[in-house]
Amino acid sequence: MESNLKEHLKVQKMNIDERMSKIGKKIAVGSGKGGVGKSVVTSLIASYLAKQGKTVGILDLDITGPSIPMMFGIDEKPIGGSSGIIPVVSKSGIKIMSMSLFLPNNEDAVIWRGLRISGAVSQFLADVLWEDIDYLLFDLPPGTSDVQLTLMQSIKLDGFIVVTSPQILASTIVKKAVSMAEELDVKVLGVVENMAYASCPTCGKKIDIFGNGENSKLGLPEIGSIPIDPEISRLCDDGKIENYQIDLDKIYQIIEDI
Repeated sequence: MESNLKEHLKVQKMNIDERMSKIGKKIAVGSGKGGVGKSVVTSLIASYLAKQGKTVGILDLDITGPSIPMMFGIDEKPIGGSSGIIPVVSKSGIKIMSMSLFLPNNEDAVIWRGLRISGAVSQFLADVLWEDIDYLLFDLPPGTSDVQLTLMQSIKLDGFIVVTSPQILASTIVKKAVSMAEELDVKVLGVVENMAYASCPTCGKKIDIFGNGENSKLGLPEIGSIPIDPEISRLCDDGKIENYQIDLDKIYQIIEDI
């Protein structure tokens, strides 16, 4: 049995290397902190890249709390075969894979221990047929545990984008994710500050609802700023996040130059 397990892991690693070799750049989006909007940021970055003519995929690695398919209005099931699993494609051509696409109902809970979650991450990496795409974004769950460790030890990431919000509490916890990435030799590209401000609907003045964010930069360059905008929430609920218009050219240039 032990020899069979070793052979299985060897074949799985070969499959992962083969799948990842066909992808231009592999970027993880994470935080360590829950509730800062990692999935929203991942979706907006992917949508912006697609609008620049890039081919993009998103692997939703929040195994127990996936939300990416809902934001893109996707509920169809992936097609699987002997050669692997074919991702579902969004309206703008973004390839998407998520645990929620395999559940009978989107509200069903995934009640798994860490070992099984790590196994699911490895299986996604080994089995999904992304083919030749320019970018693959990994939407990470909160924390610095099984998913992050499995991903960063299984493949060579080209970069890690940190998502935070202006609160000091958020930045304190986010530092743990930065520390983990650095310890595992993953290049941290910079910080995207989500919920950075709101705009007054009458005069257009920017309002720092959660503070000015000076304590949330973590000593890293700020590469993006996303406002509190009811339109983002509406589009996420309607499965139309691709329609949101925002300039993320700084992020685009940074990951293009990796």
